[in-house]
Amino acid sequence: MTADAPTRIRVVDFTQVMAGPFCTRLLADVGAEVLKIEPPEGDAMRGRPPLRDGESAYFGTLNAGKRSVMLDLKTEDGRRDAFCLARSADVVVENFRPGVMARLGLGWKALSEVNPALVYCSISGFGQEGATASRPAYAPIIHAASGLDLALMEFQPGAERPAPTAMFHADVLAGVYAWGAIQTALLARSQTGQGQHIDVALMDSLLSMMVYECQEAQFPQNRKRHVYTPVKTLDGFVMVVPLSDKNFAAMLSVLGDPAWGGNPIFATHAQREANWAELMAHVEGWTVTQTAETCEQRFNDAGVPCSRYRTVAEALEDPISKARGVLGTVEDAAGSFGAPNPPFRMSQCRAVVGRKIPALGAANAEMLLWPKGTR
Repeated sequence: MTADAPTRIRVVDFTQVMAGPFCTRLLADVGAEVLKIEPPEGDAMRGRPPLRDGESAYFGTLNAGKRSVMLDLKTEDGRRDAFCLARSADVVVENFRPGVMARLGLGWKALSEVNPALVYCSISGFGQEGATASRPAYAPIIHAASGLDLALMEFQPGAERPAPTAMFHADVLAGVYAWGAIQTALLARSQTGQGQHIDVALMDSLLSMMVYECQEAQFPQNRKRHVYTPVKTLDGFVMVVPLSDKNFAAMLSVLGDPAWGGNPIFATHAQREANWAELMAHVEGWTVTQTAETCEQRFNDAGVPCSRYRTVAEALEDPISKARGVLGTVEDAAGSFGAPNPPFRMSQCRAVVGRKIPALGAANAEMLLWPKGTR
């Protein structure tokens, strides 16, 4: 699926907030024609900060490259128009609570009967079936329910409660998995001619991310997993990970070959892991006398993995980020700004964020040009 393909994949996007829009924006990035269905008041994210002259950069980042159609699914006319669009689509994506789309007459069963080639993706908190399927769920609920927050708490000595959160890992991860599953279903359709229903759960997505924790839960270990900790510098912190024997030897060279480097408790990789806190305490004895930038430079020059702690703004200004084109330019009524491009580069396909952010309902007239039959 590429932007210059003879026939673009058509996607009808019934999603709002984050997980679904993240998925469908990735589809738009690789060339799909995405029609975003919004209620008369618009996607709730249109009012989410950061705002510029009333326009949300948050919404823009998640929906650049799409077209917006305003439909009131609470009305018969709105549902009829939505059905006509969906029956002619290649892909439908929705993230309502399970059962809502079926009640609207827009569920998988109804649409697949008139469009057997349709790929229909449902994204929800706990999946489409089972005792918890109907539970309302946002990413922070899934972070708590999946065990992620308590797993992270184990890495915080002295913590009395899980840490607060405002980063929505479950949403992004589910969006990426949905995007990949849709690509897989389209490939299968190219071979069989048949569409299929995809059920993506935020809960499953987050559990799949915790590779070690899922195994440890089944096979508890007698010793705790070692924790990578920041070390203090004159003006901040750095992360240093001298994991291999080669890394460790190079680090000792940077530190001036201190006597403690010959301590038997640091002789092997396994021993260093078992005594990681003591190792980092020794390293910090040197780093606190240096700036974070100096530490980063000296260690990396020697082949020791190291990074100073930076803000997101600093990371975006990094010459490597600029050279790789991490941000693409998008624009709305308030002007242009940077939004992340897809985090992959392809030698034969174009994968970039679309430039235009859709105004609410701007494609309503264009909607009438879509074919009303099956493809």
